[in-house]
Amino acid sequence: MDPTTSQNVPPRARTDAADRADEDAVGVLNALRASIDNLDAAIIHLLAERFKCTQKVGALKAAHGMPASDPEREGLQIDRLQRLAREAELDPVFAERFLNFVVEEVIRHHRAIAQGAGR
Repeated sequence: MDPTTSQNVPPRARTDAADRADEDAVGVLNALRASIDNLDAAIIHLLAERFKCTQKVGALKAAHGMPASDPEREGLQIDRLQRLAREAELDPVFAERFLNFVVEEVIRHHRAIAQGAGR
């Protein structure tokens, strides 16, 4: 039996309904993608602000001969971020990986600042 002719529905009516459903799905998909794009932009701007602050931290550390890395602080931040991730229903392992990536970049910047200050 041809499924498009079952239940006494003309074949074109089924196609029109399916076309409308597809159009609705595309509309929802586009709206979700626009939200994702906005969130990505916000993340980039937040990271830029974070790095502006950490650059100031790096300059302060360099001026006072402090080490670029602070393992105790980094451990506390990892614990804090994992807790926040769990509360937000985000994978805490992902949150830790993300923070580790950011901290590695911060330390690299701090070392570069310290090398520049030592000249």
